Amino acid sequence: MHDPGGNLLILKRWARICLALLAFTAIAVQLSIHVRMGFSLVNFFSYFTNLSNIVAACVLAWSAFKVAGLDALRALSAVNMTAVGLIFAVLLRDTDLGSLLPWVNVTLHYVMPCAVILDWLAFPPGVILGARHLAMCLAFPSLYLGYLVLRGRAIGWYPYPFLNPADAGGAAGVVVYAAAIAVTFLLAGWALLSLGNKIGSRSSFANG
Repeated sequence: MHDPGGNLLILKRWARICLALLAFTAIAVQLSIHVRMGFSLVNFFSYFTNLSNIVAACVLAWSAFKVAGLDALRALSAVNMTAVGLIFAVLLRDTDLGSLLPWVNVTLHYVMPCAVILDWLAFPPGVILGARHLAMCLAFPSLYLGYLVLRGRAIGWYPYPFLNPADAGGAAGVVVYAAAIAVTFLLAGWALLSLGNKIGSRSSFANG
């Protein structure tokens, strides 16, 4: 007997696996270039784009085989990747990307954000996510920002020009950019969780 639900499950699983492999490949290729050029490994993993794509790839790979229990992690990944896509498009699209390969750039800044958002909306959470989950989504970028500011002040290196006081118009400029980015994360988190809850509730009602 034909089982459309089973076919959808197989398609979802393989789509997630392929996307995870794509992201891992892009990160690995760019990391090899980074190492060959003698750049710092810590600096490479200090880019929010790289960290977020690694998290997204891990969550996609894990969720390809684990049916339930990953809603909170999927939410965090979706919020991070939404911010990656938006911030790159608004603040970094016209900047010099140095040794970043064009296809890696497209993969990490365009393909993966869109794919993760579509995955979240197409397969919404099975439980209602609330303020506690939104706070968890915001904790990750908050900790990252704190790390970046402290490390940047210590060694004089920042992965993004808008967080470098020398390029952002001083500390006040960094504060303005940081506040705008915080609002972006907050709105993205609220929108994604709200949409996920709404779509998930409709799906549960229809299946019930």
